[in-house]
Amino acid sequence: MLRFTRYFRTAALTLLLPTLVLPGIALAASAESGTAVEQHARASWHQGIGRGYQTLASDSETLLQQAKAYCQQPSTEARSSVESAWKQAFKAWQQVRFVNFGPVETNNRAWQFQFWPDPKNLIARKADLLLKDGSAVSAETIGQAGVAVQGFPMLEYLLFDTRFNTNDHALPAETSCQILIQVAAHVVDNSQQLVADWSEFRTHYLATGNYTHATIRAAMSALEVVEERRLATPMGLRGNGKRSVYAADAWRSGSSLASIAASVDGLQKYFLPGLEELLNKQGESDLAQRISRQFGEVQEHFPAMDLALNPLLEDDNAYRSLQGLYVDVSQLTTLVSGEAATTLGVIRGFNSSDGD
Repeated sequence: MLRFTRYFRTAALTLLLPTLVLPGIALAASAESGTAVEQHARASWHQGIGRGYQTLASDSETLLQQAKAYCQQPSTEARSSVESAWKQAFKAWQQVRFVNFGPVETNNRAWQFQFWPDPKNLIARKADLLLKDGSAVSAETIGQAGVAVQGFPMLEYLLFDTRFNTNDHALPAETSCQILIQVAAHVVDNSQQLVADWSEFRTHYLATGNYTHATIRAAMSALEVVEERRLATPMGLRGNGKRSVYAADAWRSGSSLASIAASVDGLQKYFLPGLEELLNKQGESDLAQRISRQFGEVQEHFPAMDLALNPLLEDDNAYRSLQGLYVDVSQLTTLVSGEAATTLGVIRGFNSSDGD
């Protein structure tokens, strides 16, 4: 509760700062809840994101139980079950990954769920340190180990990394199983606390008008990260110009495309309804319909989600499907970050991909 109270103070100060420096504007006025339409849109967003967080918590619990079952009685079937459970829980995280404000910021929770990008391969290095230490791995060990250890990428490394799975520490080795179970339990604790904190956050979120633009900026940032960091960079359209699957996330499990699809799906389910409401109120129903259709275009033209990214990067014919997807995502980003943001008076802010 203390951490959350501190969060409220920091978040409130950040959101209210632009108005506090204006003469004659009272503090109470800066906390206005906005128009009725904005309030209704925020209510829609809060409910949708809350459903997403609940799915994340539920799927993470399933992952933990499958990990325990596999480590207690290892088998091919149990291994397949825990790998499927990881993909399902990771998909649930991708669907709400666009939210970059509120309780997910507390104690760097977003980073605890997914440490990425990882150009120095810290995930593998941290895993090696834990395995070589030889001590029993407890919840306290994971809690103090840092964000590179605490989330989905570490679990992905243990379950899917080809090189790791050919050495003596490969699952179901005892210490590796301890890490698998304790990291999965850490994800469960974080996701359950996130559900509770998001529920408690509702009153503040609905009452603070500035969260309308904060939510739109979060979606804008997420689409830009998908376009530039999760697609253009591994495709060789940015950076050093070389195609490389290692620049993508979730490459070890072959889930890079599936995770992007899940992110787009999450924006469509949890963000788009509130945005459409705001645009319709502005008399921009045509723009709202074009954005909705473009979400459909991205989903329709997505390469098969069960395909790994690397074969598409290596084959020029297959690569064309990625180029088509990139164009679709770019058009969606332009509609949301350009036309919709301008219409609604949203000023683009700093995001995590800036300045790298």
